[in-house]
Amino acid sequence: MTKIQITPQPLICTTPTVLVGSMVNGKSNFMAVAWCGVANSLPPMVSVAIRASRHTLKGIQQFKEFSVNIPSTEQVKETDYCGIISGAKVDKTEICGFNILFGKLKNAPLIEQCPVNLACRVEHIISLGTHELVIGRVEETLVTETCLTEGKPDMRKIKPIVYSAGSTMEYIAFGESLGKAFVIGKEMEKK
Repeated sequence: MTKIQITPQPLICTTPTVLVGSMVNGKSNFMAVAWCGVANSLPPMVSVAIRASRHTLKGIQQFKEFSVNIPSTEQVKETDYCGIISGAKVDKTEICGFNILFGKLKNAPLIEQCPVNLACRVEHIISLGTHELVIGRVEETLVTETCLTEGKPDMRKIKPIVYSAGSTMEYIAFGESLGKAFVIGKEMEKK
């Protein structure tokens, strides 16, 4: 198998697409973020990488609260719009028709239409260069009832959007099952 060296890049083949929310100048604002991930289990924490110039980051820095909203494939147009237009210029909440709700954190606006919402309190903001890495402690997790199976989140029902970087630069729907986690690997023991 031949390997070709390319320029160094954070090529994590696919990344989840989320809508990060904050209150800015008294209004809810959301931006699309593909650089998002789990940062810790206990206490539960997530990380989002945001360019320092982004409007949403101002609210996060001011209030030390933000939301991570996981949109479904039905919200791909709204999600993309939130990634290409600045909240400094338009009211994305109004244009996208988002219904806003708040949980425990009053400066972490949640999008009712998104199947999963995380309300986060900032633990750390680390300047890395082009981006600020915001690490937030998840204070509250909300899941749309119809997206649960036996009381647990079901990715097939949530239908998250995956961003594909590289040559395609497109959004992809959640894929097919390849096998049960922590089970399929046991087949290696039979060899």
